[in-house]
Formats: sequence, C-alpha cells, structure tokens
Amino acid sequence: QVQVAESGGGLVQAGGSLRVSCVFSGITWGDYAVAWFRQTPGMEREFLAAISFLGDDTHYVDSVKDRFTIARDNVQHKHILRMNRVKPEDTAVYYCAIAYLNHHGEVHALYDYWGQGTQVTVSS
Repeated sequence: QVQVAESGGGLVQAGGSLRVSCVFSGITWGDYAVAWFRQTPGMEREFLAAISFLGDDTHYVDSVKDRFTIARDNVQHKHILRMNRVKPEDTAVYYCAIAYLNHHGEVHALYDYWGQGTQVTVSS
C-alpha cells in the first residue's frame, strides 16, 4: 500500500521561513518525481514546484521561484520544499504529489499519489 505524508506545516510570521517535507512508502523511492501544490478554500489546486526522479531537474511556477526551493534528501529519502520570505498569501494547505519517473507540472490529475496535506499559515 502506497502512503504519502507531508509534515512541517505550521504558523510562521510574514518574512520568515518554513520547510515542509514529504515522505512516501510502498513504492521505490528513486523511481518517482515529486511536485508540491497548495490549495486554499474555494480555489483550484496550485502547482508550485517539481523535481525529477533523478533530482537533477527542477521546475517552478514564476510566482514562487525566487522564494521557494524544492530538494530531495537522498539519505533520509524525503523531499523538501523550503519557503523563504513567506507572505500571508502563502497561507494554504500544501500537498505533495508523486508520479512515476516524470512529473507532470501543473496537471494535477496526472499524478499517481497524493498526501493528505499540511497546513501552512502565515501571519502578517
């Protein structure tokens, strides 16, 4: 059974930094690309960043590329989204999505597995 879990969300002040992590099990860790999305109530799920299964290629949406960094930890087998200079509009539930070999950018319907999400709240 495949399980995907995000962690690290919480409350942070505007201008600060936060790191959210994604781990998954039940599949071969090195075979999967990972993407991060976020969603606020009543809005579409928004693509943020993705990293290839080899970890050698990353892709960002323009709105966060200067503040967010996606990375993978090959030792602890987890993926990380580092968020710097956060803003109140970054408040959302953050989701990890995984796909076999290649990520699918913003097309969330093509990802194979999703986590339950972790809440990030940025106070002004």
